[in-house]
Amino acid sequence: MPIELTEQNLKSEVSESSIPVIIKAYASWCGPCIQMTPIFEEVEKSFTGKVKFLELNVDQARNLAIQYGITSIPTFIFIKDGEIAHKETGYMAKEELKSKIEEFIK
Repeated sequence: MPIELTEQNLKSEVSESSIPVIIKAYASWCGPCIQMTPIFEEVEKSFTGKVKFLELNVDQARNLAIQYGITSIPTFIFIKDGEIAHKETGYMAKEELKSKIEEFIK
C-alpha cells in the first residue's frame, strides 16, 4: 500500500530515502487518478524493497503539489537521491508503468 505523502513526512519518506521514490499525485475527484490507483498498488508489489511508492493528494497537500510543480493529474514523480529525475503525466497501463519504473531504477 503506498504511503500518503504529507509535509510532515516529506523529509523522512523522500529526502532521507535510501531507495528511489515514486510519487503519484492525484485527487479523489479525478477519474484517471481513480483508474490508476489499483494499477499503482499492483505495480508496487513488483518493486518491494527496490522503490518506495508514495501518494500525494493535491487537494490536501497543496503546498507540496506547488513545490513539485504539479499542473495536471495524475502525475508520477520519479525521485533519486532526493532529486526529481523524471515526471510523467496521465493514465498509464500497468506494463507501461512497470517499464518506466524499470528504466528509472537501472
